[in-house]
Order: sequence, then C-alpha cells, then structure tokens
Amino acid sequence: MIEGVLIGLAEPGAVAGLLLVLGVLMALSLLFARALGRFGVPVVLGFMLLGMLGGSEGLGGIVFEDHQFALRFGIVALILILFDGGLNTSVSAIRRGIAPASMLATVGVVGTAGVMAVVGRLLGLSWGQAILVGAIVSSTDAAAVFAVLRGGRLRPKEKVRTTLEVESCVNDPTAVILTVAIVEALSGSSPPTWRLALEIPFQLLVGLLVGLLTGYLTRLALTRVRYATSGLHPVVTLASAFIAFGGATLLHGSGFLAVFAAAVVLGVGSPPYRVGLRRVHDAVAWLSQVGMFVMLGLLVFPSQLLPIIGVGLTLGLALAFVARPLVVWLCLLPFRFSQRERLYVSWVGIRGAVPIILASFPIIAGLDGAQGVFHLVFFIVVVSALVPGATIVPLTRLLRLDDPEQPEPSAALEVHSLAPLNARMHIYHIQPTVAACGATLAQVRLPEEASVVLIVRGESILPARGHTRLEAGDFAYVFCKPRDEPTIGLMLGSPLGQS
Repeated sequence: MIEGVLIGLAEPGAVAGLLLVLGVLMALSLLFARALGRFGVPVVLGFMLLGMLGGSEGLGGIVFEDHQFALRFGIVALILILFDGGLNTSVSAIRRGIAPASMLATVGVVGTAGVMAVVGRLLGLSWGQAILVGAIVSSTDAAAVFAVLRGGRLRPKEKVRTTLEVESCVNDPTAVILTVAIVEALSGSSPPTWRLALEIPFQLLVGLLVGLLTGYLTRLALTRVRYATSGLHPVVTLASAFIAFGGATLLHGSGFLAVFAAAVVLGVGSPPYRVGLRRVHDAVAWLSQVGMFVMLGLLVFPSQLLPIIGVGLTLGLALAFVARPLVVWLCLLPFRFSQRERLYVSWVGIRGAVPIILASFPIIAGLDGAQGVFHLVFFIVVVSALVPGATIVPLTRLLRLDDPEQPEPSAALEVHSLAPLNARMHIYHIQPTVAACGATLAQVRLPEEASVVLIVRGESILPARGHTRLEAGDFAYVFCKPRDEPTIGLMLGSPLGQS
C-alpha cells in the first residue's frame, strides 16, 4: 500500500492534491476543536470524523488501508503526546495519585476487559471476539484524557485530575499485554500462561527505571553542555523521548511509561530554555494528535459501520455505564475518595487512539473477523467520547470538583536562559486581600535580591517604579530567588500556577 502511495507521489500533481486535502482536513479539525472544546467533547473525536470524511468513502477520496504504517505512526505520536504531558506534571501531584492510578491501570484494566467480554458474549459475539474486544478497549487513552482535562474551560480538582492522567499514562502496558496474548492464543501460536501475570509489574518497573535514568541524563546534558543555538534544546529533549521508549521496549519494559517518567524528571529539573521547550513540545503534541486521529479516521470505512451499529452502540454504553463504573468503584474502595470523586473518576474513562491502534493487531496477525473487531472498537471509542465526553464539563461543576479558572494577564513576559539560573520569574495576581494591595512599590519591602520587573493592568503595561501603586487585579512580574518566594508570598499571595 505504502509503495503505491510513494509511486503516486512521484507526480507533482499528486503531491499537491494530497497535501491540499490533508491541509483542508487539518484546518477544519482546528475549527472543530474550538467548538467541541466548549462542550467538553474530546477534540480528537472531530479529528477522527474528519479523517473519515477525507477517506476513500468520503469527500477526500484518500485511499489508506496500511494498518502497519498507522501503528508505527501512532506509536510515535503517542510518545510525543505523553512527553508533553510529563513535562507539565508535577512530582507532588504524581505522589498523590500514583497509588489509585496504579490500581486502576492494572486490576482495573483486567476487570474492565472481563466485564466487556461478558457483555460482548451476551450480544452474540464469539468468546474469542468478545475477549479480544474487551482487552482492546480496557485502557483509557492519554491523548484523549489530556485533551479534555487540560484543554478548553475545564479545570478539575488536582486529586481526580492527577489520578485520571497518571492512570491513562501507565495503563497501556496491561492492555497491550492482554491484547497480544489473546491475539497469539487465537492465532494458535502461543497460549497464555501464568507468566502473563508477572509481565505487567515487570514492564512497569523496567519502564519506570529507564525513564528516570533517561530523564536524569538528559537534564545533565542540557545543563552542562553549551549549545550553539536554543533551537537545539528541543532536539535533545525529543531524542530523550525516543531513547526512553526504545530502550525500555528493548528491555521488555513499558516504553510509554518510560517516556512519561523521563519528561517528569526533566520538568522538575527546570532545564535551560524551559518556557521555550514547553511551548515547542506543546505544539508538537497537538500536531501529533491532529495527524494521528485524522489518519486513524482514514482507516475507517463508514459502510462497514452500518451492520454493527446495534452491537457497537450497546458495547459503548455498557463500557460507560456498567464496566468502567463497576470496576473503578471497587478499585478505589481502599483509597480515600469521596462518593463524588469515585463517581467522577468512573465516568471519565475516555477511550481514543490506543484502543484503535491495538485493534490493528488482529488485522496485522490475519485473524478471521479482524476488520469487524476494528470497526467495533472504533464505534466504542466514538460512543465513549460522545457520552462521557460531552457531559464532563457540566458533571465537574455539578459535583463541585472544579477549581476556579486562574486569570491570565493580557501580556506575557518570559525569561529564556541557555544556562541554569539561580532565580526565576513569577506572576502574582494582586487580590484585594493581599498585604501589598493599594501600596506603592516603594512601600513593599521585597527581599534584597528580588524585584518587580513589570506590571500588567488590563490592556496596559506599566513600568515598575517606586511610585507605581499596586491595585486589585494587577499582574506583577517578580524576579526572585527560590529562597525568597515564601517572603514574597506573604505580601503578594501565591504566584499563578500554584495554590
């Protein structure tokens, strides 16, 4: 398939036509992203639907059926998405959410697969197909979860948000191991054994160790090596993401967990050019999401979805209303979660790219009925995005699990450093209750080595002079050393991004 595409692309007209269609699809995806984000629906759903629109049975007419290429591209895209997520996740948040997330990522995934297999069998699927579908859709998707919880107007409480995000990052090994074992068993090559139960913790441990080591070495490389230009720093961090995944995978560990762990270590280490690195990886992650989900949409043939609408809709609803809530409720019993928090975590179990990629495994293995399984999984993913996804925003507010949105200044001031600095820039939103509100800068006794650099008031930028008065609603940019932050907090409150 790929060879034929490459031969066709040898003609300039073919290249121009394909790029035109892909460009239009990506542009429309971004327009849909804004509209869907207002309702909490994962924007990735819009990307997939537009991929279907551009496919061989849609308006675009792009013929694409190479599941092996889609699998490889999807893995690379997930690496980039997970790395960006790790850069923006704090260690303290992970410590609070790692225990329940680990339970959901192991016992929860196996339990979800079992419940879905029973439901599939009751709907008329063979035991082989039912178990395979259950294993494929058993894990949540990091790309979809990050898109919902970190995008749009949604800001859930840190406890539930961290649990859901960490779960989505570490539950892939369990789903992959289950799917591969079932595919091998159905193909007759290797029946599952008791060793399967040991592979999951082993892969998680190896992936974690490789990720921590890779992140630490990358941090040393960024801080101790001087590069000719700041543009090389993202090259180093991207290389570390691929090294972490490849190294962990070759050692039979979880490559996805290794990528996430390496990024967390880098984010904590405050590497040089930190703001620029985050901006680059955020852009790369969004580009990966658009490209991956549009491509996955191209693999779907709408005509093959029509015969399985009933079964697919029922399986999707069973996952949202039965399998996920039941398993999550049991898994979270040992932990201090309120009833509202358990309900929320059980509802926000969004599926996305990972199940669709896993659904390519039986097709690549040549199993009978594999195409039907692939389209069933796609239908379940769509239902998962529409039913829980469209209700996440109102449910978060109904359960009072949302944090108030932090205000943002109309102007941004950033410090880009190519070497480690002994001080940082913070933004303080001046509240009427803080000690410095109403005082001039000359009256605010900051530590000797701290200084207000700039003040943003509405649409205006004010110079930081001694006679400048701090008013409620101002944003004060303060350059200070970490040891002085508690003292500054007594006068200006907490900086944005901290509570």
